[in-house]
Amino acid sequence: MNHLDWSSRPGRPLNGSVRIPGDKSVSHRALMFGAIAEGISPIRGFLEGEDTRATAAALAQLGVVIEAPSAGERVVHGVGLHGLRGSDQPLDCGNAGTGMRLLAGLLAGQAFDSTLVGDASLSKRPMRRVTDPLAQMGARIDTEQGLPPLRIHGGQPLHGIRYELPVASAQVKSALLLAGLYAQGETEIIEPHPTRDYTERMLAAFGWPISFTPGHARLGGGHALRATAVDVPADFSSAAFFLVAASIVPGSDLRLPAVGLNPRRTGLLQALRLMGADITVEHPRESGGEPVGDLRVRHAPLHGIELPEALVPDMIDEFPALFIAAAVAKGRTVIRGAAELRVKESDRLAAMATGLRALGVTIGETPDGASIEGGTIGGGTVQSLTDHRIAMSFAVAGLVAAAPVRIVDCRHVATSFPGFLELANGCGFDLQRVD
Repeated sequence: MNHLDWSSRPGRPLNGSVRIPGDKSVSHRALMFGAIAEGISPIRGFLEGEDTRATAAALAQLGVVIEAPSAGERVVHGVGLHGLRGSDQPLDCGNAGTGMRLLAGLLAGQAFDSTLVGDASLSKRPMRRVTDPLAQMGARIDTEQGLPPLRIHGGQPLHGIRYELPVASAQVKSALLLAGLYAQGETEIIEPHPTRDYTERMLAAFGWPISFTPGHARLGGGHALRATAVDVPADFSSAAFFLVAASIVPGSDLRLPAVGLNPRRTGLLQALRLMGADITVEHPRESGGEPVGDLRVRHAPLHGIELPEALVPDMIDEFPALFIAAAVAKGRTVIRGAAELRVKESDRLAAMATGLRALGVTIGETPDGASIEGGTIGGGTVQSLTDHRIAMSFAVAGLVAAAPVRIVDCRHVATSFPGFLELANGCGFDLQRVD
């Protein structure tokens, strides 16, 4: 279906246990590290999304056997650091920027040539931020004026570099660390501010010697990866909608098992607690190098806050959900330092401000944030701008709205959160498809 609207209205209190789909970033990396490890790596909780399946297909093209015994499971038969085989055909990354940038790092040190292609959207995304530092390491990668496709020349000896990232990016950092596995000497990455450290944690879990602290990572080449079992944690960004929903719907008591709690991801958890939310972490543990816990969230009256700017980098994907919490909280919530929201899948500051105004909420927009007057949410029609996080956020708003909230064009939700509608309705939402 090319066009799909949703209608959201108050349901019942949110109860029970909701298993959120697996973390996309961890799923990509588990496939890649399993592929070049020695031995067999079982993956549980794998995200069955288009992006992660594209990465699996590319690795299969390079000679890696990847079994799929059931949905959410993969078994990767590692070929070792130097066991990948070249493909005559281009490797299609689909819409996955993570897949393309990380594979560029992985393939830069191989003996064979490779070509990475993507869909129309990915073909417009800048790749020089990855290819330039890889070139400093000795890689030869041709682009179309900095854009895909990427033509990677094999047989280039790589050497480690010390690289200060001009713009913080976990994808660029990860690409350089992957190339560093094949490089002579040491690869050292310094970030302007800390980004998610999935790659560092997982490399350590696969047995590669690496030292890392927030904003800094260092490894040497010439070691081996040992196969390991990976339990992919539930994606915190997807859990965010349920955290807000159960916080604002009276009578709710909801459990979200095995959610990834990487400190570079959980700014929203701290923000909601500052607003008065009742969220506890049960059974904290570690899985595949990642901190994980079961989240229990119960309804609590929220109040407005001035969001500490230090939390902004660690919750950049969760702001649409936070806007809904702020719209029902008592008093004013002020957000600053979030200009990056203007260059996500949509201009999320403008999209949330426009949508909330359509529902009767008073909100002032600034270049890098917003001021939201909490109170009640009315009914109406809002535009998703084909942004999955905007669509899901307004689905949450409908739970406490005075009249139904219609959300225009929700077809992109399935790519990031397969099964959202069914999971949401199963725990207490009243969310209907509208043609």
